[in-house]
Amino acid sequence: MDFLHRTWAQINLDNLRHNFKQIKDKVGDCMVMCVVKANAYGHGAVAVATELERCGCDWFGVSNIEEAEQLRQTGIKAPILILGATPASCAKRLHDGDITQALYSAEYAQALSQEAVKAGVEVKAHLKLDTGMRRIGFNCDDEAEVLAAAKACKLSGVAVSGVFTHFASADFDGDEDEQGSFTDRQFRLFEETVEKLEKAGISFEVKHCCNSAATVSRTEYKLDMVREGIVLYGLSPSEEIGADGFKPVMALRSAVSMVKTVTAGEAISYGRTFTADKDIEVATVPVGYADGYIRAFGKGHVLVNGHRAKVLGRVCMDQLMIDVTGLGVKPDAIVTLFGDDGDESISVNELSKLAGTINYETVCSISHRVVRVYIKDGKQAFSTCLLNQ
Repeated sequence: MDFLHRTWAQINLDNLRHNFKQIKDKVGDCMVMCVVKANAYGHGAVAVATELERCGCDWFGVSNIEEAEQLRQTGIKAPILILGATPASCAKRLHDGDITQALYSAEYAQALSQEAVKAGVEVKAHLKLDTGMRRIGFNCDDEAEVLAAAKACKLSGVAVSGVFTHFASADFDGDEDEQGSFTDRQFRLFEETVEKLEKAGISFEVKHCCNSAATVSRTEYKLDMVREGIVLYGLSPSEEIGADGFKPVMALRSAVSMVKTVTAGEAISYGRTFTADKDIEVATVPVGYADGYIRAFGKGHVLVNGHRAKVLGRVCMDQLMIDVTGLGVKPDAIVTLFGDDGDESISVNELSKLAGTINYETVCSISHRVVRVYIKDGKQAFSTCLLNQ
């Protein structure tokens, strides 16, 4: 492939469709919200959301109003929920974009109501309940907060149609006791709080609490809708909760720019941390930590010509070096940083462990200068570079 930037993320839309079908088969008639925040976990929000809307996605979840407006401006029609904070001053923008906002505190609800009334609009909202995550939301362990949530639902200028919470440890519930796991306790508290709110005269069209991990491990908690993030992209929520049946959507690839001989005793890269103990063939690859391939990944390998090749020395901002001795590698040979190459593969999980991080962070960190190349029906369909948008 001949790309100007020489490093690209290959996004397999066929695998994305497969993963969405896996979720639908699992949850049946339950609605599915596809979470496409953070540029669809690095996969490209516009292309991913467009494909998922064709698949029948019921809702989209985003982090902020800019992400929501990007989807609207590119033709996405499905309902969109902002899962985080939006300035109350954006009430009219929320209304005009037909965007649903999370209502997460009494102070915020009051401010959003005032701004909406001032603008002469009504903002759609879902009530966010905090059942143990302690991030945002009305604290369900505090009766005064539950009362405040009920009042928030009745404010002018705000139309609350849904209610949700977020599980803190559905990806690892190693704290089982006679009361069940922490996730079980969160779910019970959510149901108890919703029941209190309904008795106070508030009705909800949509109730949702399951993230990817809970959908995989606790389908019985699916309620009206599930929110799917990491498994949608074919990655596991954690080591404890796998992603069996799901297919990775992203592979990261580059191409060799130069091949050279490094003689015994010569050092490679910044700090001269690697010294060759014999003559070796070394290939330079135009990818580095500015692309999201961070220095910690330099402890591992890449794939070239169907074989593993060790990264040598420190990863640079824009380039790295690999040992290709005996592999017959020439300039322009394709290098796979993670993904499949013949019978060999390097998973995002394997790479993430080298850095002591999680697969979420690795794919989200693939930078905007990396071209996204989309595969559909088994062949390249189109490509995008966010730097040009």
